Amino acid sequence: MTMKPFKSALFILLALASATAFAHAGHGEETMGFMAGLLHPLTGADHLAAMLAVGVWSAMTTRRIWVAPVSFAALLLVGALMGIAGVSLPAVEPMIAASLLVIGLLLATQAKLPLAACAALVGAFAIFHGAAHGTELASAEPIAAALAGMVLGTALIHIAGLLLGRVLMQRHIVLARLAGGAISIFGVGLLTGVV
Repeated sequence: MTMKPFKSALFILLALASATAFAHAGHGEETMGFMAGLLHPLTGADHLAAMLAVGVWSAMTTRRIWVAPVSFAALLLVGALMGIAGVSLPAVEPMIAASLLVIGLLLATQAKLPLAACAALVGAFAIFHGAAHGTELASAEPIAAALAGMVLGTALIHIAGLLLGRVLMQRHIVLARLAGGAISIFGVGLLTGVV
């Protein structure tokens, strides 16, 4: 087993991080909206951890590794549109924290769920992640470009998680379990207000 998938995942994350150079003035309004959205999933450790965990868990436990990430990205967009429209969901932050707890536990235990359950579970959590993003991106201009960037950024994080999951599945399952446990503890910390 080569380190190529790991290097690919690392490259994707570094490419996203280095894209901040384009977020400065002088690149046009369309670029600003798109870049604001593209970088937004990277701005919160809770969102980033959840998206990576979905990818890693999917890669390690399902045959159709794309189902949960696609469900997450699609329903993230739905939640973002709700947030932009001013729809107020109850308990957004606790649900985001709960997503870390649950997805972290799924990763730590290497739980295998039916595909429909995978899609429904991560999709439900994604609506709350999306609502938070939508509320924060509501002032980005143009909003359609910001939303496109957000979905692309999310997809790239999921791809990085999928690649990382494949590497961990081959040689380092214990690391994946530890990472899942750490993500769950992070979720508990957010739920209890410790973090």
